[in-house]
Amino acid sequence: MKQSKSVEWTKLDNASKYFPATANELDTKVFRLSCELYEMIDPNILQKALNKTIESFPFFKSILRRGVFWYYFESSDLIPEVSEESLSICAPIYNKNTKNLLFRVFYYHKRISLEIFHALSDGKGALLFLQTLVYHYLVYRYEEQFKNYKPALDYNASIKKKMDDSFNKHFIGDNGFTRNVIDHNKRIKAHRIRGKRTEENRMKLIEGTMSVKAVLGEAKKNNTSLTIYLAALFIYSIYKEMNAIERRRPIVLSVPINLRQFFESDTARNFFSTMNVSYQFRKEETELKDIIESITESFQKDLTVDKINYKINRLISLEKNPFMRIIPLPIKDYSIRMANKLVDRGITGAISNIGKVQMPEEFEPYIRQFTVCTSARRPQICMCSYGDRLVISFTSPFKDTEIQRRFFEHLSNKGIQIEISSNM
Repeated sequence: MKQSKSVEWTKLDNASKYFPATANELDTKVFRLSCELYEMIDPNILQKALNKTIESFPFFKSILRRGVFWYYFESSDLIPEVSEESLSICAPIYNKNTKNLLFRVFYYHKRISLEIFHALSDGKGALLFLQTLVYHYLVYRYEEQFKNYKPALDYNASIKKKMDDSFNKHFIGDNGFTRNVIDHNKRIKAHRIRGKRTEENRMKLIEGTMSVKAVLGEAKKNNTSLTIYLAALFIYSIYKEMNAIERRRPIVLSVPINLRQFFESDTARNFFSTMNVSYQFRKEETELKDIIESITESFQKDLTVDKINYKINRLISLEKNPFMRIIPLPIKDYSIRMANKLVDRGITGAISNIGKVQMPEEFEPYIRQFTVCTSARRPQICMCSYGDRLVISFTSPFKDTEIQRRFFEHLSNKGIQIEISSNM
């Protein structure tokens, strides 16, 4: 008699609980990471590489199930299969009526792409998966070159560490510590970008590729970091498209924070928080340097361990509240959606930098660049770099592209050469 394989259940981490309740056709909560090589992709080798990769990321074979009170992950025996790209960017993945994996791997010409439903992982966790996938692909693809010496894979955490719920590990709720930190952030009504939506709500993607050194040079001229410089430029580009009445409201950007840089963690699951940075226009004419100074101050004030501890411990206290535990899931979902709408009123756009992608130096002749983008219900910037190639990706549900044009035009006027590509 054949024994059935035991099914394992895993709780969603603190960040993951938000995404199943708020995902919809307009904002699928799906993001994409891609690696572009110098040669065409061999799908058979890519499948072999995926089979190898999933062995060290078994959690990625989970499916999302609905319980009476909470969502939970359930292990599955589903086999992920690569396919040629055919769907629109960041198309829906999670469907409560379908038993399917929460990620997909596909290829197009020289590009390998990974798309993930955000409840499964965050940008850093997904990048670790993609780096491992590309690693195995290149080792298999160029077997002759690497038969005597195999490059070292930097990410060698155990399966247990990859599956860690790092929120549960590092945060325990309101233990008295959070009362010592005062939250000065008030709920404000931010400027909202509006426009005519694209057909079938397809995500408009515009990518600009440029030199990391060149952009860093501009940031240093303004005594700031690359992320702050580009966040300020994003705000400035939005500002230039606003009329006098609209400028009465501040521009507020949501900025994801990779918590692994503050707390020890090798998890491939979600482990991030967010912070908001804003600029209130008080002069008839605002210069980019004014915004940079303000955003730099916001980063210095809010990007601290104490502020992060305060915010996440408060969220976990709410999650662990005995009353919250017994509220049925449909009511929880409705409450989360209503809260999400209120939060949305205070956000204009978002900017995310997953940083410098590191791969073994032996792979440099084969890898051209990495890119990242996400579904968006408002204009959003994602960026990453590999070597000296920085790729800034704008996603937007709107047809109008004036903000994007102003953003890249400003960099171009500084003498930075930019390669522009788009899916439209």
